[in-house]
Amino acid sequence: MASTVAWDWYRSFLGVMKEGSLSAAARALGLTQPTVGRHIAALEQSLAAPLFIRSPAGLLPTEAAQALLAHVEAMESSASALERAVSSRSAGVRGVVRIAASEIVAVEVLPPVIADLRRVHPELVIELVASNRLQDLLRRDADIAVRMVRPRQESLIARRIGQVVVGLHAHPRYLAEHGTPRKPEDLKEHALIGFDEESAFIRSVLDFAPGIRRSSFSMRTDNDLAQLALLRAGAGIGFCQVPIARRDGLQRLMPRQFSLSLETWVAMHEDLRTSLQCKATFDALVQGMLRHVEQQ
Repeated sequence: MASTVAWDWYRSFLGVMKEGSLSAAARALGLTQPTVGRHIAALEQSLAAPLFIRSPAGLLPTEAAQALLAHVEAMESSASALERAVSSRSAGVRGVVRIAASEIVAVEVLPPVIADLRRVHPELVIELVASNRLQDLLRRDADIAVRMVRPRQESLIARRIGQVVVGLHAHPRYLAEHGTPRKPEDLKEHALIGFDEESAFIRSVLDFAPGIRRSSFSMRTDNDLAQLALLRAGAGIGFCQVPIARRDGLQRLMPRQFSLSLETWVAMHEDLRTSLQCKATFDALVQGMLRHVEQQ
């Protein structure tokens, strides 16, 4: 195998893995289809292994491609971090900052914070990763993360925000139609909104919801935003962060029996402490999350 492989080849490989065809990858990457095809052929020759099999459905990845994918994604993450690090050397608060947050926080809490930040620093470019998967700050999957758990990794700058409380809520319209449960056993007569697959996090916090399990839910989804949308629509009773529920006019139910406090942090890699854009973004996120916690 050749000792060096062009990054463009790997970039085209990722494009085909994500898009499923040469033409779609070319459009996504801003390249021509023949160029992407040459990159894939060159990479296959360099690795001495076929990466894709042509089928009516498009290009199907081989076992070699599947084995290669995680490594190339790590390369892409490192390349993006390198670009952000170089841009941070520019004068003033400008360049790219990548923020990771849970789906709910990214969609329901951070947009006004980011809007205010960019009014002050219009040359700042924000990449927002909305995912419940913890992004690895040491590997530079993101520059700054808003986390609902205490950061455990070393070499991070972390600011504790406080605790965000999650409680049981319903829309007043639902309660007007179906009545208000007063004790946990009353919930058996109501439509509950909750998870589909029981994750490790859910197993760790189920004690805060006595008597509620997957079989209890009339509506199941693992997407937190979908659960919130169902709550807002008056479809049933479910769990929601108290500040968001209060803002949306949702009514909290049985706060003594159903209350979960999530420790909230803003964290970034300590190597970014001298980056003006990361410092400005970090400070803005801290202030925004503090306001969020204060609304409980």
